[in-house]
Amino acid sequence: MQDHATALQPGRQSETPCQKKNFFFFCKDGGLTISPRVSNFWAQAVLQLFKTLHRTRQQVFKNDVRALEAARIKINEEFKNNKSETSPKKIEELMKIGSDVELLLRTSVIQGIHTDHNTLKLVPRKDLLVENVPYCDAPTQKQ
Repeated sequence: MQDHATALQPGRQSETPCQKKNFFFFCKDGGLTISPRVSNFWAQAVLQLFKTLHRTRQQVFKNDVRALEAARIKINEEFKNNKSETSPKKIEELMKIGSDVELLLRTSVIQGIHTDHNTLKLVPRKDLLVENVPYCDAPTQKQ
């Protein structure tokens, strides 16, 4: 791991975050942006959601190159479109939407593979498999 002096060198081309006390530093093209600790919290939360969405995408669309690529492009596009958002309220709203999408993908999407002309083979994940609940035909009596 590099020290803070190296990370803050003028002319550095990367956007590597450097932790130092209560501030978050970004180094880009010799410039330096310092944000308060609150921004650090949001940056970490957004990055965590970004990674979680990509991991979920890889599990849900496993072995489907076309779907994997389409989902990757969409996730990256949505995060890039909202990259400059600074309002904590708007960021929180976007985070809620992102986590809802991740939950929906993980719990509701099932992969199907074309086998014949009109046949699909479903590939359920362990996340989707649940125990069967016995169906009760007779209604319970009211007392």
